[in-house]
Amino acid sequence: MKKNSPLLIIILALGVFGIITTEMGIVGVLPQITQKFNISTAQAGLLVSVFALVVAVSGPFVTLLASGMNRKVILSLSVLIFAMSNIFYALTGRFEVLMVFRIIPAIFHPVFFSIALVTAAQLVSPEKSGQAVTKVFAGITVGFAFGVPLTSYLAEQISLEAAFLFAAAVNAIAFAGILILLPSMPVQEKMSYGKQLGILRKPAVWLNIAAVSCIFAAMFSVYSYFAEYLGQVTHMSGSWISVMLMVFGVIMIVGNFLFGGSLQKNMIRTVVAFPLLYLVIYLLIYALGTSFVPMLFVVFLWGMIHSGGLIVSQTWLMTEVNEAPEFGNSLFVSFSNLGITLGSSLGGWIISRLGIHQLIWGGMLFAALAFVLILVKLKIYTTSMGQVHHH
Repeated sequence: MKKNSPLLIIILALGVFGIITTEMGIVGVLPQITQKFNISTAQAGLLVSVFALVVAVSGPFVTLLASGMNRKVILSLSVLIFAMSNIFYALTGRFEVLMVFRIIPAIFHPVFFSIALVTAAQLVSPEKSGQAVTKVFAGITVGFAFGVPLTSYLAEQISLEAAFLFAAAVNAIAFAGILILLPSMPVQEKMSYGKQLGILRKPAVWLNIAAVSCIFAAMFSVYSYFAEYLGQVTHMSGSWISVMLMVFGVIMIVGNFLFGGSLQKNMIRTVVAFPLLYLVIYLLIYALGTSFVPMLFVVFLWGMIHSGGLIVSQTWLMTEVNEAPEFGNSLFVSFSNLGITLGSSLGGWIISRLGIHQLIWGGMLFAALAFVLILVKLKIYTTSMGQVHHH
């Protein structure tokens, strides 16, 4: 069982990478999609928000349903569906077909995620489980770092179809790897639905969930239109946009470690600081959006801060749901995606009403809300010792 585990963890991370590339790669090719399907930026933005909405709504239910099924079956089936969906993106000329194949894989996204994280932890000895989860989680960051810019680059240099076929190939490799390497993993003891759902009875959990949703809404109300913004406001060419997506993503890998270290030193201070850092970044983007050279530096800082959103929110939510980690992870996947839906929808609405430069205000609104929710949570649930209560 253990002899394949390093390779298997890489395969699980590759699956996560393929899934993130499918979900977020659309961000890098929105300009090409608006051209090919002859639709507006706000309509193309639906490909991001509808995907995220389906993940948000189906996440906890599907994860609960799947909690008794063989891990190998679920993991391999999920990436297979992602591979096939990308093939449909490449083949279709109709926006409706594209939309249907955004919805189907989105149902499998949260299950793959929450189960891949737990499976990674089970493949290694207990003391190494944290590292294994971090490696699978790295698939997310690497998806942003290389999956999104590569999708954008292939669409720019070769064709939109080539970009989608690249994502199909990644998912197909993950499928083969899981099929060949992962032993059959029937669930030994199934946690009762009631016990898993019990964590939702804590008001503190809901305050954390609300904060996580707002953090993601703050991040994605602007990031979802990254390529369009740099193209229309900063007047960057397609090749420059691909480079900026790459810079953004690579710096996210660095940011991931910085925020990880900062959370270990002082979790509460890091969580409180995060939305404030976002407000600063958005003021910079708004002020400097039309200037080419300053925006190069701003994108660098933006990627650094953006990377923290994933790990900061996951840590913040997990402080309240340790009793049911799989279900807790699915809540994280679910509500972070609800945030993506809210953010990208508001972003699309602002673009169609006020123009793309005003996009930033949506992000600032959600960052401010997240900040308030975090402070309220700390005010109510912090004892005189400065520790967060666990009930």
